[in-house]
Parts: sequence; C-alpha cells; structure tokens
Amino acid sequence: MAAKNLLLLFISLFLTVNLVSAQLRRNFYAGSCPNVEQIVRDAVQKKVQQTFTTIPATLRLYFHDCFVNGCDASVMIASTGNNKAEKDHPDNLSLAGDGFDTVTKAKQALDAVANCRNKVSCADILTIATRDVVNLAGGPRYEVELGRLDGLSSTAASVEGKLPQPTDDVNKLTSLFAKNGLNLNEMIALSGAHTLGFAHCTKVFNRIYTFNKTTQVDPTVNKGYVTELRASCPRNIDPRVAINMDPTTPRQFDNVYYKNLQQGKGLFTSDQDLFTDRRSKPTVDLWANNANLFNQAFVNSMIKLGRVGVKTGRNGNIRRDCGAFN
Repeated sequence: MAAKNLLLLFISLFLTVNLVSAQLRRNFYAGSCPNVEQIVRDAVQKKVQQTFTTIPATLRLYFHDCFVNGCDASVMIASTGNNKAEKDHPDNLSLAGDGFDTVTKAKQALDAVANCRNKVSCADILTIATRDVVNLAGGPRYEVELGRLDGLSSTAASVEGKLPQPTDDVNKLTSLFAKNGLNLNEMIALSGAHTLGFAHCTKVFNRIYTFNKTTQVDPTVNKGYVTELRASCPRNIDPRVAINMDPTTPRQFDNVYYKNLQQGKGLFTSDQDLFTDRRSKPTVDLWANNANLFNQAFVNSMIKLGRVGVKTGRNGNIRRDCGAFN
C-alpha cells in the first residue's frame, strides 16, 4: 500500500511539473500584447544608459526571486505593517534598487500601451528584462519562455536558507541548487553570472583578514589579488563600499569569471571552491577555454531556472503594481 501511495504521489508530481512546463511557451502574449519583448527591451536599454548598475542588479534580482518561492516576482513585494516581505530579509537587503526600478519602468511602458495594460505579469517582465541585461552586457540573446503569474505570498521567513552564501562550498551549493531541480553543471553555469556585478567588502573580510586560527588569509586566494582586495577593502572601511565580482572585465558578460578562478581570483569562497573542488574543476577549465560552450550552458540553465516554481491558475495573478498585491 505504501509503495502504491508513493507511486501515485510521483505520478502527481510528474503531471504537475509537466503542466507547468506546458503553461510556459515562447510568444505567450502574441494575442494580447504582441510587442511585449520589444517594449520591455526599450525600457531596459534606456535604464542601462542611465546607469550600468541596472545590468547586475536585474540579473541578481532574478536569481533571488526564483530561488525562494519560484519565479513569481514575490521578491518585489514591499513590506507592510502586517507583513515583512522577502525583500526585507537580511539576505536581500543588498539587492540594488536599480533592479526593482528596471521592472517598474518596463511595467509602466507596457501599461502605456492600451492592449498591454495589466496583461503581462511582473514575473514575466523580470524574466525578459534579465535576458536583455545579459545580452546588453555582451552575453548571448536567447528566447524566453513566458506565461508565469505573479505570486500571492511574500514573507521574509520564506527566504531563510534558500539563497547561496559567499562562504558556501560545492557540497552546500549543489544541495541548494538541487532543491530547485538544477544539477552540478547548471550550478557552475549560473555561478558564471558573477562575471558581472559587485559585492560589499564585508562579504570578503573573512578570506583576507580572519580566515582561521592559523592563517589570516585563505590560501586559495591569489597573493596579488589579496593585495588588491586589502587596498580596496581596508579593515575600517564603510560596510556599504562595494567591489567588482570580476576584477578583470567587470562590465562584460564573458567567460573570464572562470579564467579568474584558475588564477585564484574568485571573490567568494563559493566562487573559488568551484576550481579547487575536483568535481567542478573540469567544467571550470572547459568553460575558461571555450566561451561558446559556457554561453550555451548558461542559456540552457537560465531557461531551466525560469521554470522553477511557476505560478498558474488560482496560484497567482497579474499584479497592477509589481510592489504590492492586488
């Protein structure tokens, strides 16, 4: 009987996953808002021209959204007196405002078009915008699957333990990504997003000042890089000061992230461990030497990430305001 119940549960989960996958498709808005992707891209491009931070901020916002309650724009909800939302959990406080503003501006642009007003979910806007910032930074352009609804719940408590931490090793990272249906190679590919963006100095203090009882510095860090990091991040620095994730080409989406790992120039433990761990090192070496292979792996992994926790039917809606429930 137990085995039969387990089989029924498996079949139910299988059907649910496939229904969600069927819900998502390219050109989902062909009938209701046929120019959705161009309208969003124009808004994103305008925002990028105003500030480069738009690119890494939007990309990071997408990851933080999908990893908690699935890709449902729940990270955009503002807290109220009755509810502390996702964005106010400590792990999300470093999300840059330009990411939120990118989605808001794209939403406004869509709402200005009569047949698109309140027809496109904030979750889909964020998905399109993320693809566009990657491409605008020199990365691949790929077709996005659309048809997500916006989530109906957003709590700070739901974030706990869901997001990768700078001190995570490959074991921890593999476990976190597996919970979202992503395998080792997909984890390594998505980590490549650290080719863009920045981090606060306080996130690397442990690696360059207080690594353990016997050594101040993490021995896996390139000695020259330690000197650079200490110069940029002295002990008494303002904790709000940020440094580039990629010290070589910080404004370009490329495979240099993996080349940096080969040289001991991964900013976080969670970055450098991809090279020091024998399970992930071969993939790091492969992609460091072949940008095309990395780009394709990143695209495939982003599309798969975009299927995580998709809300359909009564589980979601299309928000009139991306920062508040209807």
